[in-house]
Amino acid sequence: MTQAVPQGRVADILLTALAPAVWGSTYIVTTELLPGWHPLLVSLLRALPAGLLLLLIVRRLPDGIWWGRSAVLGALNFSIFWVMLFVSAYRLPGGVAATVGAIQPLIVVLLSRAILGTPLRVLAVLAATGGVAGVGMLVLAPGAALDPIGVAAGLAGAVSMAFGTVLSRRWQPPVGALTFTAWQLAAGGVLLLPIAVILQPEVPGLTAGSLAGLAWLGLVGAALTYIAWLRGIARLGPAATAPLALLSPVTAVILGWLLLGQSLTAIQTLGMLVVVASIVASQVAQGTAAARTAALRR
Repeated sequence: MTQAVPQGRVADILLTALAPAVWGSTYIVTTELLPGWHPLLVSLLRALPAGLLLLLIVRRLPDGIWWGRSAVLGALNFSIFWVMLFVSAYRLPGGVAATVGAIQPLIVVLLSRAILGTPLRVLAVLAATGGVAGVGMLVLAPGAALDPIGVAAGLAGAVSMAFGTVLSRRWQPPVGALTFTAWQLAAGGVLLLPIAVILQPEVPGLTAGSLAGLAWLGLVGAALTYIAWLRGIARLGPAATAPLALLSPVTAVILGWLLLGQSLTAIQTLGMLVVVASIVASQVAQGTAAARTAALRR
């Protein structure tokens, strides 16, 4: 693989992959530290404090067209995506929710073709399809219930983040990933605020555990990881970045096995291998294309 990609690309892939690996902890943090919390409230408290903190660090606000673009990207990557993600997670068994969300890399491949003009590569499409199958083997239990609202929310969340991923590449601002993340996170939180005021979800009593859970989801699972994720989109492209998101359910299953004593069956192990193989195949497809493009420019 390293021979098929430009120098430094593997390091970019590994750094970007840390983001979905950390996101895989969302499931265990939410269930163990934030049980019974409203999806809207968790999304708001995950986005707004982290976004405001990053704005204090970068001390730079959007200007001109970037106000509107930051609002659109904040809605797609955070407001809509997180609310739909948590609605899906609460209404569906975790395996069903993860399998529905795993369609996102395939959507990104198709959107990259439509919006960015990226060539549609057969290996990339097959890898994305294999990723869905692998996630299904990894987390989908036999006879799992299919709640229509939960499935619709999961699909809506996948489409939302797919659009956010592709547009984050199309709209590259004249600032670094840290500032770009601050703009989007703050915008996503601000957009959720009036909805939270209207619906007024119940705020459970704060405990040391819930505060730790919110801090982890906001500071690590949002601020730090999305800096790496947006950097990856800018350097690798959406079609190469999106398949890395499949590492999230892999991490979730491993954490459940290590920390909660959950079983890890032979089918799940095979599913994990299929997911990893699909990620490698997608990186080979995109990396080979990047190497060819770099060679033509020389």
